[in-house]
Amino acid sequence: MIPVDYYIVLSAILFTIGALGVLIRRNPLIIFMSIELMLNAANLAFVAFGRYYEITGQQSFYTGQIFVFFVIAVAAAEVAVGLALIVEIFKTKKNINIDEMNSLKG
Repeated sequence: MIPVDYYIVLSAILFTIGALGVLIRRNPLIIFMSIELMLNAANLAFVAFGRYYEITGQQSFYTGQIFVFFVIAVAAAEVAVGLALIVEIFKTKKNINIDEMNSLKG
């Protein structure tokens, strides 16, 4: 059996890559993909801790999976709204550069 520490280290690495993608990149699609990577890193940690606590007998394995379900639902809503905003901004300004979007005026 793989120790929970390995899953948490992998989750931390994925979260760090996602955070760097949000901070460094200027393309909104890359930023959304980085946010999704960060959410998936959190999901991995939820499932790993849920499995750990189930093995130790403290709680059910499904507790971590329930949290993952809600995170995925929120991520799906975030992607739908975010992509709709990007498409509308591109229609009006013909550019999706993050540095040039300092106001929401049309």
